[in-house]
Amino acid sequence: MLWQALALAGLLAALLWLVHNTQLNMAARGIQSGWDFLGQTAGFDIGEQLIAFDAGDSLARAFLVGLLNTLRVALLGILLCTLLGTLVGLGQLARNGLLRGLCRAYVELFRNVPLLVQLLVWYLLLVEYLPDADAAWSWREALFLSKAGLAFPALVADGTGSWSAWHWELPALQAFGIEGGAALSPEFIAVTLGLGCYTAAFVAEVVRAGIKSVPSGQIEAAQSIGLSRRQTLRLVTAPLALRVILPPLTNQYLNLTKNSSLAVAIGYPDLVSIANTTLNQTGRAVECIAVIMLVYLALSLLTAALMAILNRRVALKER
Repeated sequence: MLWQALALAGLLAALLWLVHNTQLNMAARGIQSGWDFLGQTAGFDIGEQLIAFDAGDSLARAFLVGLLNTLRVALLGILLCTLLGTLVGLGQLARNGLLRGLCRAYVELFRNVPLLVQLLVWYLLLVEYLPDADAAWSWREALFLSKAGLAFPALVADGTGSWSAWHWELPALQAFGIEGGAALSPEFIAVTLGLGCYTAAFVAEVVRAGIKSVPSGQIEAAQSIGLSRRQTLRLVTAPLALRVILPPLTNQYLNLTKNSSLAVAIGYPDLVSIANTTLNQTGRAVECIAVIMLVYLALSLLTAALMAILNRRVALKER
């Protein structure tokens, strides 16, 4: 215990020395440091935002907007990769040879092409090959898909402040584009599809391996009491496989969250993009990089903690 305490004290002392030495070197070169820049006016707009923001707001609020954009794409990406990966993983175990082959081809294709390339391909498909906004593809006059993104109905307020004053607003195709409703930008769609489809290939392998790990005797016992193939999967195979699937699935969720930082490559205003813009304006490189590191560290630790809770809930308990 004593040696552990001494090692920890030594590590903290070395860290403090590095921080102090860095500050001295930065001051000697006339490089500003500190966190006061977060209160400065941003001076730039953010094209995609979940909370109100304009150029007159603070840089701290700009970071918050970037964080919310990162969370949005990460959460939707996790949902997409889970659903798609589960379907593809089950498809690899199907009796139909064509379905097995297609699912296997999906895994090999998306798993072996770099994620950055996939993001660029999705973005290219959306902004180059979709129609212009004034000739958007529509579905039942409620959904419109074009180079401007995906427009869909949204719940909006009448401005009276009453909950009963909310109503659905439908998008409408006008002479110069689509007005009304809400919209998802092509950058957001490309990032979500890229992250979701790429990670789904790894999730599919996790699901396939988890199901294959279930002892055949368990499956034969279920079939011997008259359970159908679907009932066996739902009542026997899936619960047992889930205990094997969750730990590696956690790693895939962590990878997806960290890979969302590549969204800056196609212009999506996530946390990394906002930090880069702030760095160029203020020159606070150490602070901006520290914000990125701390945020992704916190998100990773939170994801791991939540998955650990879920893993404990499904774990086998000795009686």
